[in-house]
Amino acid sequence: MEKRQLLGMTREELERFVVDELGESKFRVKQISEWLARGAEIGGMTNLSARLRERMSEIAVANPVRILESHKSKLDETEKFLYALGDGNLIEGVVMRYHHGDTLCVSTQVGCRMGCAFCASTLDGRVRNLTAGEILGQVVAANGHIRAEDPERRVHNIVLMGSGEPLDNYDNVVKFLRLVNDPSGLNISLRNVSLSTCGLAPRMYDFADEGLPVTLSLSLHAPNDEIRQKIMPVAHAYPMDDVLAACRNYVEKTGRRVIFEYALIKNVNCETRHAEELARRLRGLQCHVNLIPLNDVKERNLEAPSKQEVAAFQRRLELKNISATVRREMGADIDGACGQLRRKALEKGAQG
Repeated sequence: MEKRQLLGMTREELERFVVDELGESKFRVKQISEWLARGAEIGGMTNLSARLRERMSEIAVANPVRILESHKSKLDETEKFLYALGDGNLIEGVVMRYHHGDTLCVSTQVGCRMGCAFCASTLDGRVRNLTAGEILGQVVAANGHIRAEDPERRVHNIVLMGSGEPLDNYDNVVKFLRLVNDPSGLNISLRNVSLSTCGLAPRMYDFADEGLPVTLSLSLHAPNDEIRQKIMPVAHAYPMDDVLAACRNYVEKTGRRVIFEYALIKNVNCETRHAEELARRLRGLQCHVNLIPLNDVKERNLEAPSKQEVAAFQRRLELKNISATVRREMGADIDGACGQLRRKALEKGAQG
């Protein structure tokens, strides 16, 4: 029987588990919640009786995620994690250290089925969705790892920009957001959370109605449908006009500006004319453009433009009154881009 994931339980679900299934007193729920937020395994919950810990361990697991490998950049303080799941699958995440606190990039699926040309995590398709407990487990595991080095550090900000399309795993992602915000758990403000989508327009409308003050990031990466369809298969189903309408709805419903992620790809989408067309499409929308010099994806023969081309693109947007910044490259020496570390591990395993 597959073990229950305690981290993935809401307060009400944990109470039913403890009181109804285990026959314990309700005050145990608070004790267990505190241990879970601190990253403890069931065996380490020392204010529970040995018998209770034994019974829980037979049918449940605290955190279904563990850090298998960690790789720290020699260029900055970025650190990449390769996580192991209970079924043997691998996912990855990155913790980036900023002056305002640590930001963790988390995965929402094992692999991805969106097929974006610039992303390594989609090369082998989607294996399965992650549970809410597995998404939250990445945050808890990362907290334990960085706090072992510095007790004052913890994850302050979360970006759902790792492997997978968050809105393709809608129910588990929404549950994760409510769990990570729970005052009895990690209590991370949802204003410190960003969710990145490639543009599943119907789900974007659904998400706007959830009442969650999350920053929505749209992977746009092109100024028009012709280019977007070449690098993002999802664009065949949801044209830019539909996706931008969903963005405008999100701004109206939440009052939060939308972030547009734009990976600059040499000879594809980074000329001045592309910047001018993009500015026309975004005019009047409360937004910011995050320009991303591409991490080279050798499997797809895609290259990054020069620094001069990146700077020229940014200047052109700003001249058209579109707020834009260039994302600082982090973790370049540790396969910082999404999906690369997992792919190396899978290839290594396949080679024996």
